[in-house]
Amino acid sequence: MLSTMQDIPLTVTRILHHGMTIHGKSTITTWTGEPEPQRRTFAEAGTRATQLANALRDELGVQDDDRVATLMWNNAEHVEAYFAIPSMGAVLHTLNLRLPVEQLVFIVNHAADKVVLVNGSLLPLLAPLLPHLPTVEHIVVSGPGDRSVLDGATARVHEYEELIAGRPTTYDWPELDERRAAAMCYTSGTTGDPKGVVYSHRSIYLHSMQVNMTESMGLTDKDTTLVVVPQFHVNAWGLPHATFMTGISMLMPDRFLQPAPLAEMIEREQPSHAAAVPTIWQGLLAEVTAHGRDISCMKTVTIGGAACPPSLMEAYDKLGVRVVHAWGMTETSPLGSVGHPPAGLTPEEEWPYRVSQGRFPAGVEPRLVGPDGSVLPWDGTSAGELEVRGNWIAGAYYGGITGEPLVPDDKFSPDGWLRTGDVGVISPDGYLTLTDRAKDVIKSGGEWISSVELENALMAHPEVAEAAVVAVPDDKWGERPLATVVLKEGATADYQTLRTFLGESIAKWQLPERWALIPAVPKTSVGKFDKKVIRKQYADGELDVTTL
Repeated sequence: MLSTMQDIPLTVTRILHHGMTIHGKSTITTWTGEPEPQRRTFAEAGTRATQLANALRDELGVQDDDRVATLMWNNAEHVEAYFAIPSMGAVLHTLNLRLPVEQLVFIVNHAADKVVLVNGSLLPLLAPLLPHLPTVEHIVVSGPGDRSVLDGATARVHEYEELIAGRPTTYDWPELDERRAAAMCYTSGTTGDPKGVVYSHRSIYLHSMQVNMTESMGLTDKDTTLVVVPQFHVNAWGLPHATFMTGISMLMPDRFLQPAPLAEMIEREQPSHAAAVPTIWQGLLAEVTAHGRDISCMKTVTIGGAACPPSLMEAYDKLGVRVVHAWGMTETSPLGSVGHPPAGLTPEEEWPYRVSQGRFPAGVEPRLVGPDGSVLPWDGTSAGELEVRGNWIAGAYYGGITGEPLVPDDKFSPDGWLRTGDVGVISPDGYLTLTDRAKDVIKSGGEWISSVELENALMAHPEVAEAAVVAVPDDKWGERPLATVVLKEGATADYQTLRTFLGESIAKWQLPERWALIPAVPKTSVGKFDKKVIRKQYADGELDVTTL
């Protein structure tokens, strides 16, 4: 027996139309560094998104399923792209500007991006890549920047404002299948090449609804959220879509992500909520402490991307700002769990729940799997690898220009669950606490660093015999890499030489600051590097560590 309910596709287009009409007076405020920020209502942004869609179709020839990339900061123009591109039937592809050049080239080519929307300040990053991006036909530049770096580019260059000026303010939006691709993000390539996660219209719609629920961020049209989490980082945790669904105003920091301008925009614009990784809030805390800045307007701060130090939560509690812990990943859109304690508890009783990774919403089904493949109980003590499934959870990776899914054996279980690579326990009432990682990946400031990539690059140095890299605690970044090196007999290379060598192929922010020489890398019985021994040696103070 079928229901009698209407079957209306859940699409980004419907979120756009709802936001620009029902919540048309809500605002997107973009910080400019000038006395007055840029202000735009949802109605205005929606109209401009419509004009952008017309320009992409009529002037740039963007058609169904074409990938349109963005290399942009958090600003109103980026929000317009968030809605224009999927709503017209194309695919939004946000590019992580923090990735190494080689990975950016791989990602753009793997996705076969046809158009790149770029902020002018990021042209020096994009320009050197263009000779290696054969699929890119058009570049659309928004905001100030030196256009001369694009001289000689084979792709056509357009100015964003000129491109959309005078375009129609209506669009015959197609009635899309809700399962079609709407947006895509790539993982940061912690093991091998980056992998593409493709979000559907349906998954974005459902994820947006969950973001707005009280057990998640629970904001309303009376709130303003400071969206510090980058729009290239898992769709800014779904906030641009969620805000258009409920009318939450957005404060966008653009490229002004340093503690002082963040404090100033909080004082001047009075957001009630903000979202970012722990390192942002550590820097802001130092600014507030040193200069007496007033951030009391913020009632809650959502912290994800890396574990939040309990001391940071306590410090913000004293300022009257409640930190809410969350867990997720690119493959989970990213909302996986949120750390709201159960009702009716004292502050002391709440604390264990707040410092956990939180409770799973109805749209995310978790399980813990032991080393033997058995499913473990939720008893708060049985530790296993976390696997999840749900309506906004990836079931495969993008296979490239063929469009075929790629399902690696090590990331998805035979019955379709996502293997997260995190190890933890789940309490009987559904709260997740992560205790370890299944793989030796370093999580620094909300971004992943591949220990294997660092090791391979180090061992390419002619004077290095072996190298092992492990994560060690860091007060500012949560974790940072420690490089342990075995030099060849007679070698004279010092740490700074090795770090400079790494810098030729590794992004600067991934380079280790901590170094130690060891006689040999500890190994397991089957000859693999035994990194837990190195971590214990570091914790016990047995390594002679030099910090650069």
